[in-house]
Amino acid sequence: MDYPDYAKKLGNRIKLKKSDVGILVCGSGTGMAISANKIKTIRAAVCYNVKSTRLSRQHNNANIIALGSRLTKKKISLKLVEIFLKTKFEGGRHLRRVKKI
Repeated sequence: MDYPDYAKKLGNRIKLKKSDVGILVCGSGTGMAISANKIKTIRAAVCYNVKSTRLSRQHNNANIIALGSRLTKKKISLKLVEIFLKTKFEGGRHLRRVKKI
């Protein structure tokens, strides 16, 4: 499958406010994130552990989590998705930076 097509579909869905956040998966997560980040308002983050996942939401207000199926075990991936969905953006000094993206 051509992952950029799926990243574009999800990114546009979020851009049009049909969804607030999304989940993308490819071999490394990187291709999906790069593709999704081409769309204005998208902040896709490759997440690989608990800390990277929390920070992607708290500091960067990521609206897409990108996971690598070849690099992250299923059990950990499911935990990261749960954390991603529950973690809130901290705003404050981070908001100024996110606005520059």
